[in-house]
Amino acid sequence: MTAPRDSDLLPVAEARARVLAAFRPLPPEVVGIAAAAGRALAEDVAARVTQPPIAVSSMDGYAVRAADFATLPARLRVVGEAAAGGGHAGRLGPGEAVRIFTGAPVPEGADAVVMQENTEAGNEAVTVLAGVAVGANIRPAGLDFTAGTVGLRAGRRLTPRDIGLAATMNVPWLAVRRRPRIALLATGDEVVRPGDPLGPSQIVSSNTLALAALVGEAGGEAIDLGIAADDEASLKRLAAGAAGCDLLVTTGGVSVGDRDLVRSVLGEAGLVIDFWRIAMRPGKPLLFGRIGATPLLGVPGNPVSALVCGLLFLEPAILRMLGLGDERRRWARARLGRDLPANDAREDYLRARLARDDEGHWRVTPFDRQDSAMVSTLAAAACLVVRPPFAAPAAAGDWVDILRL
Repeated sequence: MTAPRDSDLLPVAEARARVLAAFRPLPPEVVGIAAAAGRALAEDVAARVTQPPIAVSSMDGYAVRAADFATLPARLRVVGEAAAGGGHAGRLGPGEAVRIFTGAPVPEGADAVVMQENTEAGNEAVTVLAGVAVGANIRPAGLDFTAGTVGLRAGRRLTPRDIGLAATMNVPWLAVRRRPRIALLATGDEVVRPGDPLGPSQIVSSNTLALAALVGEAGGEAIDLGIAADDEASLKRLAAGAAGCDLLVTTGGVSVGDRDLVRSVLGEAGLVIDFWRIAMRPGKPLLFGRIGATPLLGVPGNPVSALVCGLLFLEPAILRMLGLGDERRRWARARLGRDLPANDAREDYLRARLARDDEGHWRVTPFDRQDSAMVSTLAAAACLVVRPPFAAPAAAGDWVDILRL
């Protein structure tokens, strides 16, 4: 089979669109509010109560009638006390005050609260030194929300603030999207797990661990199927473990070498390929298809290529399954810190440093070496400089698109 020329490769944007078109939001499941932080909300959340349910004081002081302050200072008779969780049973009359604490119900007849710093308290009376307007220091019923108000809309990742709001709305259970189950399968006789004995020509496998971390950060559940040897039986046996998962991601084995077996071996197992090879660097030999009911994303074995493809294709697929859209959008603009040559037919993703210049603009400086096996520069990078196919030479100071890491 003759490999396509770079000019014939699928553009990144089209590849991304075709991947995303294969996924839909997953069904909801109901979880307790204590377990809902970080989950994707599947249904709107409406308040079950009014907050506050009645008018309450916003500070410690005295509940009063604003009309009693025609002249100051004013001396008022203290006729009771109202604490949070309790209240004063009687109605406040002219010349009377009720000692009140933050969160306590405002007594009937009172229309303001004077804070205690503006009073001088006696045994049975209080002297008010500063007047207040009607409604001062009172939180009216429903100030925050009323029963039936939708406080949280579906399609958001629940933050600690959201959990606090849901609890305040008296909602103990929340409908969230099921976590996407992402099966990860490394391939190749040359790779071993971290800590295992290394042969003279073997390397440590980092791809599935890095991708598993990406899956978890995006909101999915990673399932490590292990490392398939470069033989048909091993690859078929381990790939079968993806049954019931929402996506199978393979790393390595998708290029054109004699030992790159993913297309041929899984093709015999029913793999239908949507596309293979895209106009991108790193990540050219990306594969996308389906084995039975399970979508398959085959990313290259080079660790930088694998993780960059994970950011551009795997993470958005997970977000689509969570009903979140592109909620983790990382795109921005920055000025180049050094000159760049013209680009070829492939969309380029250059690892780069990022810092503020003297004018406060982001200045981005790509690393000199961009080898897709250099994990150290990916870890050191703050972003990726994105260069379109056939981009003209760029000079230091030019604006470029970046993908924040």
